[in-house]
Amino acid sequence: MPLEDKIAAALEQGRKKADDILSLRKLALIRRTAALQKNPKKLALKIQTTAAAAPEPALAEFQTAGFLAAAGDSWFDYPLHDVLKLLEDAHGYNVESTAHKGDPIEKMAYTGGQLDDFARKLEKIQARGAVPKAVLVSGGGDDVAGNEFGMLLNNAFSPIAGWDDEVVDGVLNQRIFTAYVQMLTTITSLCQGTFGKIVPILVHGYDYPVPDGRGFLGGWPFPGPWLDPGFREKNFSDLPTRIAMMQAMMDRFNTMVKLLPSQTALGHVQYIDLRGTLSNRLDDYQDWWANELHPTEKGFEAVTDRFAAVLATLP
Repeated sequence: MPLEDKIAAALEQGRKKADDILSLRKLALIRRTAALQKNPKKLALKIQTTAAAAPEPALAEFQTAGFLAAAGDSWFDYPLHDVLKLLEDAHGYNVESTAHKGDPIEKMAYTGGQLDDFARKLEKIQARGAVPKAVLVSGGGDDVAGNEFGMLLNNAFSPIAGWDDEVVDGVLNQRIFTAYVQMLTTITSLCQGTFGKIVPILVHGYDYPVPDGRGFLGGWPFPGPWLDPGFREKNFSDLPTRIAMMQAMMDRFNTMVKLLPSQTALGHVQYIDLRGTLSNRLDDYQDWWANELHPTEKGFEAVTDRFAAVLATLP
């Protein structure tokens, strides 16, 4: 099937998935309304300001830089600090998120889970009388890194050493790209069904990681490393060589993500280029990268500043 036909199918399936989710949420909300009507003990809330001598309770102003909805992977769901936590704590946004560390984009797009719950998160924002300033989506890294990473590589001792271009192209420009199209279409339709309008969506590529064998908190028994085992399996032991190869891979990944807004139905999607935010130089990369895939707190702060700068340009 030509890629254009695959994209058209992904768009159609994305809309259908959104329709199915919205239908289920409609039934759930009807059930909730009935439950509230039967509840003899309704909770009434008053918010009172501390103004002196106020004759009547007054509605306090709710301060926020804006509401955001999000779905994604560990860059949005990481212990102690990540992009979403910092958007709330350092930039004043309120975030409703379904992001879950370790989720590949195919799982997000095709198996429910995050998208089913995403509709609930939109309802929570709607209950505030608000519309999300934007939806943030992070994904694709777990489709590349991990147990099958070595499949992308030709052995270092082979006459065709390096990336297997056909395999990489299939993973990036067909598998991940098509899953992204379907997921973004579903999110678009869910927002339209909930708020009656198209909400801007921000997507990003990743910066250049350093495959030095470090996992979360050093690795086993914790997750990681995600890149070093594949490089070792294919006899790439030189770290500078690995760094250069991952830089080339991330350039290809970013090129793929950057193409998403070019799809007619996804013109409201905006790509954020994070390359160059975190250092991959041997003399200082550990200040920016906590392990092979995740930034340090300092790194996450720098990445979040890039998101905040783009969000500030939105109405």
